[in-house]
Amino acid sequence: MNIIGTGIGRGVAVGDVLRMAPALEEPSDAQRSSNITDDQAAGRVQEILGTVSADLQERAAQASKNKETSAAAPILIALAQMAVDPALSQAITASLKQGKTPERAVFEGFNEFEDKLRALGGYMAERASDLHDVGQRAIALLTGAPLPGIPQSDKPFVLLADDLSPADTAALDMSKTLGIITVQGSPTSHTAILARSRGIVAIVGAQQAGTLENGAHVIVNAAKGTIIVDPSEDDLRDAERITKHAEHARQLRGKPGATKDGMPIALLANVAKPQDADAALEYGAEGVGLFRTEFMFMSSSVSPSVEEQTKAYVQLLSRFPGKKVVIRMLDAGADKPLEFLTPENEPNPALGLRGLRTLRTHPQILDDQLEALAQAQAQTEADLWVMAPMVADEHEADYFVKLGKEKGIKRVGAMAEVPSIALMANEVAQVSDFVSIGTNDLTQYTLAADRTLASVGAYQTAWHPAVLRAIKLIADAGKKHHMPVGVCGEAAADPDLALALVGLGVTSLSMTPLALDDVRANLAAHTSDEARELAERALAGEFYPLTRG
Repeated sequence: MNIIGTGIGRGVAVGDVLRMAPALEEPSDAQRSSNITDDQAAGRVQEILGTVSADLQERAAQASKNKETSAAAPILIALAQMAVDPALSQAITASLKQGKTPERAVFEGFNEFEDKLRALGGYMAERASDLHDVGQRAIALLTGAPLPGIPQSDKPFVLLADDLSPADTAALDMSKTLGIITVQGSPTSHTAILARSRGIVAIVGAQQAGTLENGAHVIVNAAKGTIIVDPSEDDLRDAERITKHAEHARQLRGKPGATKDGMPIALLANVAKPQDADAALEYGAEGVGLFRTEFMFMSSSVSPSVEEQTKAYVQLLSRFPGKKVVIRMLDAGADKPLEFLTPENEPNPALGLRGLRTLRTHPQILDDQLEALAQAQAQTEADLWVMAPMVADEHEADYFVKLGKEKGIKRVGAMAEVPSIALMANEVAQVSDFVSIGTNDLTQYTLAADRTLASVGAYQTAWHPAVLRAIKLIADAGKKHHMPVGVCGEAAADPDLALALVGLGVTSLSMTPLALDDVRANLAAHTSDEARELAERALAGEFYPLTRG
């Protein structure tokens, strides 16, 4: 029996299934005892929510100390803040005043906000499951039920869950966890992001996996996105072969990216904060292809100063002397709202003010960030490239490039996430120093499929010919006008797709550091002609919607 899902990475895990405990039952809607006043009930709820928040903050502190779990720290901090959100407390208090029990009031309050997040769609809908986990923890403490979390086991296991919270993923014991299977989730969910950052073999969105029983023997093949139940001896030998291949890939670490016939392809790392430079360098990144600057803004109620930003940029750039570092301007709006920057209650924020559009409506924030980047460039020896997100056409590209050049930034370019930029690629190539393709959003917008929804997960692949043709338009324009074209979306982390992207004319690939080994090895095993042949087959739709392999 084979079960299909979306694989995270290229690894293979073999082991017995251990299921997560079932979710807590919905608290009864019966009225609470008349002996408990509203104030007493409210005090109890606030105490419990404070405990949940403190626990998540402690988990964040512990996670930040370990490079394997550091990616979880900001997510856990955000969850801790959710637990004590004033608006949420007001909703819970309203239920308590109706005579609800503390656990029922918490359930209803969290449920109300989860529904609001789902209605927003996109990234915010994905956060609904995170908020649900916070509520479940509070209800468990109120009722004395076991806290949701990873079951204990004396032997290694393949964890099966409906979905995993960031707290659970961060807490995984890597000496016992062979792999992860989730019934829900998407390649861009927090579960997937954290699994990838920790190097955990995972398959998400495997909707048929919910029928698996504890102890079922499985092979989790992330490269193929398949779960083989009760594998044969041949299946097990194939899994062992793939494991040996992974060891060979590790031996190539540190070598520059190139095809078998010597065509260079820069292999870069996606980085979310300066500390992530450690992992990028450990896995042999030739530089940084995407540095997300949101981390400085998301944790603040005001925009950080030029001095604060400069310090962070210098911290990163100083780790890569003489190497390319591509920094993305603040990408606020839609799935990354900021209370001091983005509009409230946009009816469709994914198509509203985000990225460069947001920055243009706040010129001081735009100017401050460019000034900080220019100062950091002057203080370090890295090869700084700066790009704006969500650029729609050559007019927006020209506007941003001129602003950056006025500040003295040497390389200024645009991100290609909106399909219109592919149609205007020749014009963009004449005004921009480079283009970096964000395949996650380009796929989402090209196929009109929310990248966080498992129900449309089949569309969330850059193997779709429409997405590949958009990429080819940009790569062709880059070649014609001598403009570098990179890919910094999750597509670059798929070794086979990375080879196809090279065949389309992409000149650099940026990915999570853990994917560098496999991509480097796959490029080294194929010639540039083979890459172009693969690209032609992909453009013809040979790999969509069929499963590869």
